[in-house]
Amino acid sequence: MLHELDELPGVFRSEPTIHPDERGTFHEWFKASEFEAATGHPFDLQQANMSTSRAGVLRGLHFADVPPGQAKFVACVAGRILDVVVDVRVGSETFGRHVALELSADNRHGVYLPVGFAHAFLALEDSTVAYLTTSEYAPGVEHGVSPFSAGIDWPEMDFLLSDKDRDAMTLDDARAAGVLPDVDECRAHENELRDGWVLANEQAGQW
Repeated sequence: MLHELDELPGVFRSEPTIHPDERGTFHEWFKASEFEAATGHPFDLQQANMSTSRAGVLRGLHFADVPPGQAKFVACVAGRILDVVVDVRVGSETFGRHVALELSADNRHGVYLPVGFAHAFLALEDSTVAYLTTSEYAPGVEHGVSPFSAGIDWPEMDFLLSDKDRDAMTLDDARAAGVLPDVDECRAHENELRDGWVLANEQAGQW
């Protein structure tokens, strides 16, 4: 089941039903029809990524230019992470606001973040994270801001960051530099997805 978050509208938490038996467990960690019913448009899968991180690894905050934008559907398939989503859309009513959710191999929860939001996670223990994206990796349109500049209350750990993440500009500096996405462009992108989906369904019904 996908639940839209009150704190950040447009961001969804996935809480799948887990089916256990004597062999183990089974669950559907992504389901297109459920996603489409919740968001009003399909998930345009273009790339699937998987990363392993030892405890203390902090990745992010990462976001992409809009267009093309990069929406993500994130799940932790081994271990436990603190997953963080920040609204970096200039002009948004919730600009700078974030949510922090624990994803783990035990709870099987996932997070969907649309274009215009930045993403980061902290490995609370040795972890493997799988995520689907709506665009392929393109260095020229992908950016980062410091994970320590958005008011995030990270747990006390010995953090391990890449040089790129450690040296990333603050959220305020990124806004001043004009590198953050604009909320109107993000909403136009989402409306285009929804309108295209409605039209596709109408045309399919004609055949």
